[in-house]
Amino acid sequence: MRTEAPRAALLDFGNVLVEVDFRRAFAAWAKAAGVPVDVLAEKFSFDEAYCAHERGEIDQVEYFLRLRDCLRIEIPDEAMLAGWNAIFGEPLPGIERVLRELADRMPLYVFSNTNPAHVAHFGARYRELLAPVTKVVTSCDIGRRKPEPEAFLRVAALTGIAPSRLAFFDDLEENVAGARRAGLQAWRVARPQEILDALAR
Repeated sequence: MRTEAPRAALLDFGNVLVEVDFRRAFAAWAKAAGVPVDVLAEKFSFDEAYCAHERGEIDQVEYFLRLRDCLRIEIPDEAMLAGWNAIFGEPLPGIERVLRELADRMPLYVFSNTNPAHVAHFGARYRELLAPVTKVVTSCDIGRRKPEPEAFLRVAALTGIAPSRLAFFDDLEENVAGARRAGLQAWRVARPQEILDALAR
């Protein structure tokens, strides 16, 4: 059966648009707490509290309480937040050009597993980068995370575009698989040019 041409592109944020590295958070927290960074790196996990925070089920205060307990550190909220936002780096080389080219062809959407603090941070920091994007959809707003197929169906409903006509790009294979289960066209990408290459094919 012939695949229909995508009507819109749906892009992950972290490591598709902007480099993200949690080691910077561990370094910031370790410095504030006066403990070895390797100790925090070993204790941190993307646990159920992390996921609940990204689904909007618990707020930042509750998550930081649980995170402090997990890491066994006692630092103020300001230091926790500074480390939390330190994960964001620079836009991936060439992504600005790719976004401009895509925006000339179709609407662009971003779908990120994230939380309100990160949304506030990257919305301001990368405002110019995100200018061509029609809408940023977040897990904390829709109550579902990638790779859950229901998350992608909710995003499709928000765009008003059938899942089969959305082209999704992510750096994690599990998220690509979840998108395909929901009926989206989906690709794993490691660099911006691969987005254009996939659409060209």
